[in-house]
Formats: sequence, C-alpha cells, structure tokens
Amino acid sequence: MKLVRLIFAVMAVLFSLPTLATDYLLPSKDSRLVGENQYYTVQANGESLESIASRFQLGLTNMMEANPGVDPYLPKSGTQLIIPHQLILPDAPRTGIVVNIAEMRLYYYPKGEDFVRVLPIGIGQVGKDTPENWVTQVYRKKANPTWTPTARMHKEAQARGDTLPKVWPAGPDNPMGLFAIYIGNLYAIHGTNADFGIGLRISQGCVRLRNEDIEQLFNAVPIGTRVQFVNQPIKATKEPDGSRYLEVHQPLSHTEAEFESNAPVPLELSPTITRFIAHKDTDSFVLKRLLDDRNGMPTRINP
Repeated sequence: MKLVRLIFAVMAVLFSLPTLATDYLLPSKDSRLVGENQYYTVQANGESLESIASRFQLGLTNMMEANPGVDPYLPKSGTQLIIPHQLILPDAPRTGIVVNIAEMRLYYYPKGEDFVRVLPIGIGQVGKDTPENWVTQVYRKKANPTWTPTARMHKEAQARGDTLPKVWPAGPDNPMGLFAIYIGNLYAIHGTNADFGIGLRISQGCVRLRNEDIEQLFNAVPIGTRVQFVNQPIKATKEPDGSRYLEVHQPLSHTEAEFESNAPVPLELSPTITRFIAHKDTDSFVLKRLLDDRNGMPTRINP
C-alpha cells in the first residue's frame, strides 16, 4: 500500500512539472489554431517573469502581454500566470522559417514533417529594425562565429565611452552566441550572450535566440531553407467548425517617440483582417476588448 502511494506521489510531481511546448502538430490546411494555454503559480523564491518565460519557451513580451499588470522583475508569490501556448499560425506558407516580428516568434516548418517548431526571439531596436517584409534563404551556417562591429557601432560605443574590438572573438561572451545562421549580407539568426533580451527589441537588427534554441535550430535547418519575415500583430483564423479566432499583439513602434510613449501604438488593420472582423457574426464587444487589451492570445469572436 505504501508503494502504491509512493508511485502516485511521484506521478503527481512529474505531471505538475512544466512542459516545454515548442513543437505543435500541424493542423489541417483549413485550420491555423494550435496549442493550449497553461497556468503557473509564482513560487516564493523571487523568480522573475523572464526566468518563467525561459522555462516555458516564451519571450518576455509574450508573458507581459498575457499577464498585464504583473511586475516583470519580481512577480508576487502566489500569483497565477497564464502561459500563452495557444496561438494562430502566421498567414504565410508553411515552409522553412517564418519570423513574425510583431509577436517575436520564429516558426520552423521542417520539410516532410507534420509539426511546427515555435521559438521566442529578440529583434532589432527602434532605428535598427529587423526586416518585416522579406523573403530570403539560409546562405550559410557557422558554429563559434566571430562578430565584426560596423563603423556605426564603433561610433555609438565611443559616444558611450566604450571601445569595441575590430573583431570580437568567438566564445560565450560573443554577442552572436555560439551559433549563427546567415540569411543575407547584413542579417543573421544567431545566439546571444544575454538571455534577458529574448522577447525584447535589443539587437542591431538580427534575430536572437536563446543559446539552446539556436543550437537546436542550427543543427536542424539545411542550407537553402526558405526564410520569410512578416509583421502581423493581428492574426486570424476561421476553423473547420465555424469558430472564428483573433489574436492581437501590441504592434511595434516605428519611432523613438512611439517607443518611449505610454500611449498604445495605433493598430493598422490590413484588408484581410478588416474583412475578417466585418463578418456579421462578430461579437463587437469581444472585438473591442481584444483590440484594446492586445493580450497576444487567440480569442473566439463569434458566438
């Protein structure tokens, strides 16, 4: 009897541990909704929202959108957080890599597989923006990359009283991290020496991943893989059962003034999204709340 109780106790502990939902089974072609949200209670050990985001394979912004008002540095012990693991796939071909800069997520569709891998990213600062409408490919890959700062970077460092080397040597302190996937002359998908930047606008324009994520992607992605960048703060899907979902993220600031302002950045509705929400079955109350809250989670907008 004691052995049975022990087995059930161990099973309870195992099933209470958080799981990393980075891989989602691909839905049918007429569906784009995947995953399920989870919940997590903040422990009493002073964990930050970023550390929780990292544990659940999310970026800091994903967690902040889903949990407004929660202190990102020291959330109160006992606070129940939403882990936003349900999402709508971007409106883009399900092939290769798709980067949606608005939600700071990278989608990788392995060729011949029936799943999509979703990874949180850091993107370019205002004025050093990551591309938002671009189709390219993986040209080369390099483990232990070096980093060559541009003339602009040297000038900015000097203005701060810092000095950058002409070439930053490879290693864990390199801002490129330990793996780099080159997708053009000026841009790469690479690791980082500062995990806190995942889910934030912190890079010089490249796409940053946590080190374990870039290593995984580096080993999986072949040379020649298609790469598409999109900027879709609003994603929508009509599911096979007739349910209609909208997922709204805070759009990216285009200027320093917008970035520094506390006012919400204006949402621009594409013709496709405008037609979608103009449907006669749309609940206007739910729609207004979604457009105001911008919580980054799929919500059904029809009865």
